[in-house]
Amino acid sequence: MSTRTLTLSTTAFPVTLPSTRDARLHVAAVIVTIHVLGQVTLGFHVSVPQILAAIVTSAAIEVALTFRRTRSFVWPASAMLTGSGVALILRVPSTPQGDHWTTHRWYVFAGVAGASLLTKYLVRYRGLPLFNPSNVGLVAAFLLLGSTRAEPLDFWWAPLEGGMVLAYAVILIGGVLITRRLHLLAAAVTFWATLAAGVGLLAASGHCMVARWAFAPVCGFEFWKVIVTSSEVLVFLFFMLTDPKTVPAGRVGRLVFALVLAVVGVVLMAPQTNEFGTKVALLGSLVIVCALRPLLERLVPAPHSAEDDPRRFAARLVSGATTGPRTLARAGLVGAAVVLTGVGIVAAGAPARGVVDPTVEDVLGRLPGDIDPATLPSISVARDVVDWNHEITGAGAQQIVLTLAENLQLERQALQRGDLETLEAVDHGDRLDEMRRRIQDAAAGATMTVEQYRIDDVHITLVVPFGRQSGLSLGLEARGIVTTETYDAGGEVRSRSVASFATSFVMGRPTGGRWLNIAVLPLEAPT
Repeated sequence: MSTRTLTLSTTAFPVTLPSTRDARLHVAAVIVTIHVLGQVTLGFHVSVPQILAAIVTSAAIEVALTFRRTRSFVWPASAMLTGSGVALILRVPSTPQGDHWTTHRWYVFAGVAGASLLTKYLVRYRGLPLFNPSNVGLVAAFLLLGSTRAEPLDFWWAPLEGGMVLAYAVILIGGVLITRRLHLLAAAVTFWATLAAGVGLLAASGHCMVARWAFAPVCGFEFWKVIVTSSEVLVFLFFMLTDPKTVPAGRVGRLVFALVLAVVGVVLMAPQTNEFGTKVALLGSLVIVCALRPLLERLVPAPHSAEDDPRRFAARLVSGATTGPRTLARAGLVGAAVVLTGVGIVAAGAPARGVVDPTVEDVLGRLPGDIDPATLPSISVARDVVDWNHEITGAGAQQIVLTLAENLQLERQALQRGDLETLEAVDHGDRLDEMRRRIQDAAAGATMTVEQYRIDDVHITLVVPFGRQSGLSLGLEARGIVTTETYDAGGEVRSRSVASFATSFVMGRPTGGRWLNIAVLPLEAPT
């Protein structure tokens, strides 16, 4: 860094400016490039003022603390990295979509970034930060605020097109060059390979996760592919795991740290059924392993010693100082530890397994629900739907509208019969709760309201949830005529009315199978 002076009143203070050789500037260049792509082409759900709030707050705190200690002004390179890292991953669900300049809840970004930076000074081990500041601050924010007030950036940012290809190139090229320069590339590769193996084991066991960017649960091989190729995971391993101040200094220590981190990450991710839990589990694994760093450093050779050689350490781990039967026994223990770890991962993943109900089609076959495709209304599809999934157009869109019509017909018949099992085969979430209440009220002697829809036109849109990182849905904005009938406890019609309607039927695939009715939302009055 270059040093100059700044004179305030009659006192001259040293000013330390950044050097172009500083690796922190290179990391900043990568992160800033991703921020720009996020605003311009990737549709990141974060605004410029929110990003600046995190960066400026971190920088101001660092400048103030450094000035108090050294009586000089030092360029806050590390602090700005902390702030930009927080802004890259943190999201406030209530932020207006598409508004690049909103100041909505900027103080959340400022608060999380400021608290993250303070951990750098308050929690230390051997003169260095114990935790990666942005990592520990983000995990604390997600756990304390909850998913309705704060959530992490998605694993999957956007379709693999121009902007996303450029983002991958920036992350991979920048990450490899920077970690190689810091002698941390081997640790990054070790983490990725171990994570890929562990997630592969989870995927093979039938693990599923719901995500905002997918209509159906992400299961099996698709789950494995999403995690190991995720741009978010690459950011984590290149720019968060490989912070040279919060990982062991020795070659062996760094590899062991990365290996343990991947195992802990997979174990924590295994029971998670949604993307919020999975992402927080991955971030949380680094907090846990950083806390264990003092213990890990006691178990590995001293940095830069003759024993600090990965091959020699691995050989001694298996064979010790002996040969013969003891070597075989030690190798057996290592193998048993690997097997037990795999069994533990599979067992931990039990809650996130088997979300698809194979009996749905059997239930649906009990009631007549066939709809003549020739009677379907006119259908249009929003551009963002086609961009997200090109199959939802033409025949694909027609099939979804056909399913909606069948669901509504089966739903009406199930209400008239008090058939909860059929309702569970066509409805989910809020819509299922509402239909259950109708049946329960009717059983208690109240009247039953049943609708029959004649849909004249449908416009299909995306419904992207915020706050729970639950599954992506479609909004079928429909207009037409609805006949509403009210039945008494004996099943006789008490009243009938006919009116026009404008409704968005929200549909999704939360079980991975059939498209289900999730909610019914009002639209503007039909014209």
